[in-house]
Amino acid sequence: MHKIKHRIFEIIQVSDENDLASKVFDLFIIALIILNVILVIADTFTLPENIKSAMQYVDIFTVVIFTAEYLLRIWTADLLYPQYSKSKARIKYIFSFMALIDLFAVLPFYVPLLIPIDLRVLRILRVVRLLRIFKFNRYTSALASVAEVLKKRSSQLISSMLIVLLLMIISSVIMYSVENPAQPEVFTNAFSGLWWAVATFTTVGYGDIYPVTAVGKILSAIIAMLGIGLIAVPTGIISAGFMSEIEHGTEDEETYNQKHYCPYCGRRLD
Repeated sequence: MHKIKHRIFEIIQVSDENDLASKVFDLFIIALIILNVILVIADTFTLPENIKSAMQYVDIFTVVIFTAEYLLRIWTADLLYPQYSKSKARIKYIFSFMALIDLFAVLPFYVPLLIPIDLRVLRILRVVRLLRIFKFNRYTSALASVAEVLKKRSSQLISSMLIVLLLMIISSVIMYSVENPAQPEVFTNAFSGLWWAVATFTTVGYGDIYPVTAVGKILSAIIAMLGIGLIAVPTGIISAGFMSEIEHGTEDEETYNQKHYCPYCGRRLD
């Protein structure tokens, strides 16, 4: 039984290059996630009854598969967290981000079945199925790299975003003070100035709110120039993180090849 459990754990985790069953499972789950997103979009259209019925059957099938996957991941959680006891490992997994995504993605199907009253308002929970798209993070190394970069650079990103937010608030108050006497119906309060600051800093420039005084235009030009540089800071941090992650991945691959493959003939070492 332990061997079966360990094999299931290997299959449902992110696939190994040499594990065909795990690869097939990953591709199958990805296909179901994409199909579910298509179903959510199609559900917003007026469709013939036969197509709607077919969509319901497909929905039931995918919910059964995702539920089985969710339960299997709970069952094998002690292999994912070997440092904990079985019960603690399963509790830790149940409250993990990806497990909550799995749960909320299938709940809209089960809630109306468990509560035998007219809760048509719960149909809005069907939109939660879109949460299944976050399950891609398990099955694609690219999205896993994005999450890893954001995690490693989180302190730098938060610091840079706080600086940008602080300057936006200062700019909004200054612009309100300058422009309110000239156009009180536009710059009604500091929040109006904040909306202008967001549009200016991000260089979007919707044009629904803008300065008309000379001082306001000069300040707007200065703030816009500052925005170009400041908004680029988080982008630069993320880009540097990606470069570091790519280099680290290359080093890991080279180390793996040196340990498992002959440097002369290229054959795999037993």
